[in-house]
Amino acid sequence: MRIARNIVGVLLVVFGSIWFLQGINILPGSFMTGQMKWAIYGGTTFVAGIAVLLRVNLRRSSAR
Repeated sequence: MRIARNIVGVLLVVFGSIWFLQGINILPGSFMTGQMKWAIYGGTTFVAGIAVLLRVNLRRSSAR
């Protein structure tokens, strides 16, 4: 189950990064390019992914 949660966390970080970069017009080529709402969605998704990764990995460390 930890592996699945790590995968989810990494995917959230990757997609959040892409959405953020498209939202702030650094990564062009999508309907999301240059729209601030996608930068906000991306930043939120990125932070959620980091939180998932920290929670899963810190819990594993303290359980040992």
